[in-house]
Amino acid sequence: MDYIQGNKAAWEEAFDHKRPGWGEENHLRLLREDLPFFWPAAAAELRTLDLRGKRAAQFCCNNGRELLSLMGLGPAEGVGFDIAENIIAQGRDTAAKAGIANCRFVACNILDIPREYHSAFDLIFFTIGALTWFEDLSPLFEKVSDCLSPGGTLLIHEAHPVMNMLPLPGEPGFDGSGLNKIAYSYFRREPWVENEGMGYLSGAYPSKTFISFSHTLSDVLNAVCRSRLRLTKFNEYDYDIGLSEAYDHRGFPLSFLLTANKL
Repeated sequence: MDYIQGNKAAWEEAFDHKRPGWGEENHLRLLREDLPFFWPAAAAELRTLDLRGKRAAQFCCNNGRELLSLMGLGPAEGVGFDIAENIIAQGRDTAAKAGIANCRFVACNILDIPREYHSAFDLIFFTIGALTWFEDLSPLFEKVSDCLSPGGTLLIHEAHPVMNMLPLPGEPGFDGSGLNKIAYSYFRREPWVENEGMGYLSGAYPSKTFISFSHTLSDVLNAVCRSRLRLTKFNEYDYDIGLSEAYDHRGFPLSFLLTANKL
């Protein structure tokens, strides 16, 4: 899985090229707002869970802002895992600035999370842009199952696979006057290879190589169900949660929320 180490290097380089001030004021929103950084659908679902005194984890936590937000619901401990060491270090800084002492961050390959975290968590969650970094989802959700306690909950709030079919603003196939064109196959198996930085974080520059992957809805659901997890909710939404608002409310499924419990 050499692509994982390549992506680690590319993400860490992107953070070194980050826009001035990126992420440095997250603690202010954490101090002032209730569940900042979550979209309403995810926030509403999280509020239905009784997390008081529980242990929660975010896989692919980036700079930790969502996990730190979740701590407002009262879990006893939060742990964020991400492969990029300098990005996760910002999470530690944000936690210190916000006075959140019961949340820590671990830099590692998600697939190599140590056994000490097996059966450790009552909730594990993923947010937008996480699943695409794994070529095969089965080992990922096996790790989720390993790390959940019996009866524990998996929550995913992600881009819908249909998004991978649609050209985005700035891409060659995008036509703002007719937003009904499909540019890519739903069943694409070739990886996406990019060398222009990580736009939302760094802007464009000649970067190290990012390699990501498309997954169909059946890829996601089957990988979850094969991993000793029982699907309890699956909702689809007609708005995007991270890439572009161009296709919002035009009849496309653009995001989804999934929950499952460990058997």
